[in-house]
Amino acid sequence: MFSIIKAQDQHIQLLTAIGKTSFIASHGHSASADDIQQYVNAKYTQEVFQTELNDAKNIYHLISYKEQTAGYSKIILNEKFAHIQLENVTKLERLYLLKEFYNLKLGYELLKYNIELAKQNKQIGIWLFVWKENHKAFNFYKKMGFEIIGDYNFKISETHSNPNHQMLLRF
Repeated sequence: MFSIIKAQDQHIQLLTAIGKTSFIASHGHSASADDIQQYVNAKYTQEVFQTELNDAKNIYHLISYKEQTAGYSKIILNEKFAHIQLENVTKLERLYLLKEFYNLKLGYELLKYNIELAKQNKQIGIWLFVWKENHKAFNFYKKMGFEIIGDYNFKISETHSNPNHQMLLRF
């Protein structure tokens, strides 16, 4: 009923659209409309996705449900950060689903897929940032076994940052 494929150049428009829509849906009320729009216009462009897909460290996957693309993920293997004194850890940078695909366990399937991919690449854990006000996402990661290991201010604009939890799941 669902399928997961590695994103490639021909998916750039799809990644851009899903990225913008998902970010606005989950973070759109976190800052002024101008700040959100400027952030989205800077971070979710076809040029940004082209650059990221050209960099082998960025691993994107698309998940589809009944032949409709429902969302995507982005991981980076061997990505260390403050509060993590471990080697061989993966950063889950994005796990986005379009709203119409919520409650179908697609986020679970996509996360599980990325965890298995990390394990196959000899990683010992996976970490992420989640906005403290995104209770749905925070509760999802907590239920999946992630633990809070620190805090991070996610910069939306020059004048606004969102407080995030840094979370880690050890394998």
